[in-house]
Amino acid sequence: MGHRKKHAPKHGSLAYLPRKRARKPIARIRYWPKIEADTPRLLGFTGYKVGMTYVFTIEDRKRSPNFGKEVVCPATVIETPPILIVGIRTYTKTLYGLKHLTEAWMKDPPPELDRALVLPENFETEKMLDKMDKNIDQTTVVRVITATQPKQTSLAKKKPDIAEVQIGGATIQQQLEYAKTLLGKTVTAEEVFKEGQHTDVAAVTTGKGFQGPVKRWGVTILQHKGRKTKRGIATLGPWSPSHVMYSVPRAGQMGYHQRIEYNKRILKIGKDGKEITVKGGYVRYGKLKGPYILLEGSIPGTEKRPIRLRHPARPPKEVPETPPQITYTSLESVQGK
Repeated sequence: MGHRKKHAPKHGSLAYLPRKRARKPIARIRYWPKIEADTPRLLGFTGYKVGMTYVFTIEDRKRSPNFGKEVVCPATVIETPPILIVGIRTYTKTLYGLKHLTEAWMKDPPPELDRALVLPENFETEKMLDKMDKNIDQTTVVRVITATQPKQTSLAKKKPDIAEVQIGGATIQQQLEYAKTLLGKTVTAEEVFKEGQHTDVAAVTTGKGFQGPVKRWGVTILQHKGRKTKRGIATLGPWSPSHVMYSVPRAGQMGYHQRIEYNKRILKIGKDGKEITVKGGYVRYGKLKGPYILLEGSIPGTEKRPIRLRHPARPPKEVPETPPQITYTSLESVQGK
């Protein structure tokens, strides 16, 4: 048998292995960027994916061939009710990574928080805050524990989603004092982001269950005269090494993986969800009730999925100073199309 004349490169990407299910529906952020600012500020926010629409904007990137022209832009809607700061947590840097130092919780947490955590009878907030002040010399990272408020959305859920958000800018002492002022209060998306800036989106993708190698890896379907199977692979690999290598496409879990997409531009931060709700409401979500964020392009995850937004880890070099000008927003329902 001669050499094959058909070029057949590796099917599918090995960048995300193992392709197994995420542990939680809310994504985990492992890296927080360092920002240069005189005042401390939160570096992230949490919302819920609503759906997609499209807008007409005036292209404001000077290097674009459509600069100054009206262009069509796909957009994703994220409902962003205010997040509640329920706790503060400090860390110290060791040879093996960050080590937890102390934490303090708000005095009277909402009853919905008991659905996500087992709450003690007494938090001893003042005692723990004093302990944080004593350990300020060892503290290298200050984070706040946030809880979403899904009752303010169209979701049929009461259990909040808990996530840590790091505080950046200024000094460690100023970050800790800023966290104390936020404890027990709510923070809106306008206080974290501004229109026109870029943000990183972390989410868990849409789950597709157990799939074969054709759909999971994109391998070629074998000829109809092939033996045993058609939607499989022709060989499991060489005789040596005498085991199936990890690079061989196999059947398994597809979707429901954690992914992060960089530099999604914020087109608009709105306060009234009615102005962006399509006719009849968004498919599998409904109508918006409160504030929202309009992002350029698509993001991972299905409707109702918790979406975590973060300040960009590697922002683009050239960013327009002013937010994009939106001339038209589509409110036509896509249901049934």
